[in-house]
Amino acid sequence: MVKISLTSNEKAKRRTFGLHLTSIDIFYKYIFPEIKDFLDDYLWVDLYAGEGNLILPILDQIPKVDRQNFFLHHLYLFDVQEDMVQKCIKNAEKYGIPEEIASQHIKKRDNLKDYPKILNQQKYPIFHITNPPYLYLGYIRKHKETKKYLTYFEKENIGYQDLYQIAMMNDFRNEIENLIYVIPTNFLYGASVSNKFRLDFLKYYKIIKMVIFETSMFKYTGTNICIGFFKRKAISKDELQSFEGLKFKKKNVFVKRDYFLKPKYKYRAGSEFDEFIEENRAQNPLKVSYYLRKEEVVNNPGPIEIKVIDANKYEKNQYKKLKISTSDKLKEKILNNILYARTVDTGSIDGRAGLGIIKEHFGVDGIFVSGNTYRTHPIQIFLEPELQYKDQILLRNYFNTILEYFRKKLDSEFLTTYKYSNADYTRKFLGLTQVRGLIETFPHELQEEDKEKLISYIKNNESEKIFKLIRLTRS
Repeated sequence: MVKISLTSNEKAKRRTFGLHLTSIDIFYKYIFPEIKDFLDDYLWVDLYAGEGNLILPILDQIPKVDRQNFFLHHLYLFDVQEDMVQKCIKNAEKYGIPEEIASQHIKKRDNLKDYPKILNQQKYPIFHITNPPYLYLGYIRKHKETKKYLTYFEKENIGYQDLYQIAMMNDFRNEIENLIYVIPTNFLYGASVSNKFRLDFLKYYKIIKMVIFETSMFKYTGTNICIGFFKRKAISKDELQSFEGLKFKKKNVFVKRDYFLKPKYKYRAGSEFDEFIEENRAQNPLKVSYYLRKEEVVNNPGPIEIKVIDANKYEKNQYKKLKISTSDKLKEKILNNILYARTVDTGSIDGRAGLGIIKEHFGVDGIFVSGNTYRTHPIQIFLEPELQYKDQILLRNYFNTILEYFRKKLDSEFLTTYKYSNADYTRKFLGLTQVRGLIETFPHELQEEDKEKLISYIKNNESEKIFKLIRLTRS
């Protein structure tokens, strides 16, 4: 396979414009089957057309003798870059459309700035199919060449976080009824990056279906995408969104599953995990704190030596081991809290995110942070009240059992994607808020009889019985 490389100028240009060109294959395989039965009923529009790969292939289905007439009555394409407009016109010529006719309906225009009024003067209702620019607001703010886009996020667009969100809200404000968008998967899974947008947009639009890719789709970006099929609601309201999702994991490996997005959880996919930790919080939950920091060690001097790893010093595929001198009080705190949080999947089955025992994995008693704290490092967990050794083992087993249950049920969608790789599964990141929330559901005040039941249920992986038991402890 020939690897295509870009010059630094080409890379900068793509990044500056948020440009990720869509393959014609995406149109033929995933989009055309959904629209083929009503080609004559709409004005097919792409406001961010690039080379025209999401609209022009429609012409393949039109008899050659009718193509020019169909093009003039049913197709409109725009792009902000002149070179893309010219490429789009050339591509239209390949379908038999003369340049002078193609140039009438393929125009240069900044449609993020405002909507082309000419579309409202056409005979047919608009059906918008597009792969819009996507560029995160955080990136735009940090780079000189993209700061000009900050104006898009003013006035009615304050609070949105990406260019594709601006594009979709423009469609909403212009009352476009049917949309097919190729957009980042953070539309479904993002929290702060997408919460406001989903709440605003999904009040007015219903998701008909989603095709989700957990594999690279574009040559020039690592952004993972989904194809969303949207229809404007007759009556705007906040309500459950249910639809079928088709998720491609590797090459032709895919899974189907039903999605249920709730406004209470800002329409974020995987909210069933959030519901669980909210509804099953223990009556007297454990208090959780993180990190053995340098300041704490310095403020608790003493002659007692404790073996630790330094989470800030990773050398030759392992964390550096050292001894710290501390007081008897801090020694007891360190030794009495044996658990740590692994927040990032390693890629191996036995290296998935969850709780682990420090001594077992690192051969030391604690995890020392000599510098800045990082959420991706192993993190020692401190609990109040302190638990006996056997109860901490039970907590670890409980935590990991529940976590794996939801990873299987929700295909890990409540977690943040950390990195796509050739691992047997998509690597995920477990947030510290999620760690705390799940620990807070642990029924640490169980009577011995119920504790033995819980141990048995975990051993036999009987998740439903675990759920029933913890619900009983709260009643």
